[in-house]
Formats: sequence, structure tokens, C-alpha cells
Amino acid sequence: MKKITRIWHGVVNAEKADEYLKYVEETGVLHYKNTPGNLSTKILRKKDQEICHFFTVTEWDSYESIRKFAGDDYEKAKYYPEDKRFLLEFEENVNHYETFEY
Repeated sequence: MKKITRIWHGVVNAEKADEYLKYVEETGVLHYKNTPGNLSTKILRKKDQEICHFFTVTEWDSYESIRKFAGDDYEKAKYYPEDKRFLLEFEENVNHYETFEY
């Protein structure tokens, strides 16, 4: 079965990493998991001195399901109101990959 993997990247101050993780769990992760067609949700985190990189990696059954989460312009990153308290930059787009499991 072919899946679509959606990857978003964000950067926060390392001192806010735990607080941001909790925030993402309460916003984005909850929204992902409640969108029909979402097959899995993972958060990757890597602290690098004073900053911390976050990647959300989600798997979907179709691009149509991704649109239910992200809207018609599904290649644009989706942000939440309080993201401005944490994020050091706002990447405009996310990446999508056809994903094959064997």
C-alpha cells in the first residue's frame, strides 16, 4: 500500500523545547490524529546547542486526506496561533513523499 509522508520542520530555542513539545502535542498532534486518513504521527527532536529542531512526520492514505488537515493549498505549512511564541522561523512549505513499505 502506497502512503504519503508529510514532513514539517521548525526551530525553537532549546530552553523552550519541552514546553513547545507539549504545545505541539496539544495542537498539531491532536489535529493530525483527529483527521480521517491520518495513519501515523511522529515527532522527531534534536537539540543543537542553543536551538532545537523539530520535525513532524505524518503518514496519510491520500493527498485528499492531507487536504482535510491542511486545506486546499496542502503544500503550505500549517501554523497555530501560539507558534509565534516559540518558533524562530516560519518555513513556508512542507515536504511530501510517496512512501512504500515492504
